Amino acid sequence: MTVRAYVPATFDLLARFHAEGEVPTAGAVVAVDESEDAEYAALVEAAEVSAEMSGGGRRVVVVAEVPHEGAVAPMRDVASVHVDTEDGADPDDELAWFATQEIPHLLE
Repeated sequence: MTVRAYVPATFDLLARFHAEGEVPTAGAVVAVDESEDAEYAALVEAAEVSAEMSGGGRRVVVVAEVPHEGAVAPMRDVASVHVDTEDGADPDDELAWFATQEIPHLLE
C-alpha cells in the first residue's frame, strides 16, 4: 500500500527536486483517508503551507506516491504538480494541475 503525500514547495524547491530526481516527503500533508474530499483537503492544506513558504508568491504542491510517510519519492513516483497559474492569485483560487513531464516548462 502506498501513501499519497502532498508536498508544499516553492518554484526554487521544485527546480531542486527536478534536478536531483527526487522529492523528500518529510513534513508533507497526507490525507486522512482515500476519499476525494480528504485528498482535496490535503491539497488545500499543502497549498496554504506553500503560500507561507513563498511569502505569498505562487503556490506549488508536489503530489507523490510513497511507501510510507516521510519517504523520499523518486521523480517517477510523482503523480502531479499543482501550481498557481499567475502571481498574485487569490488563496481561494484553484491550483492548476500539471503532469510531471511539464515541470521543465513550469520552471522556464
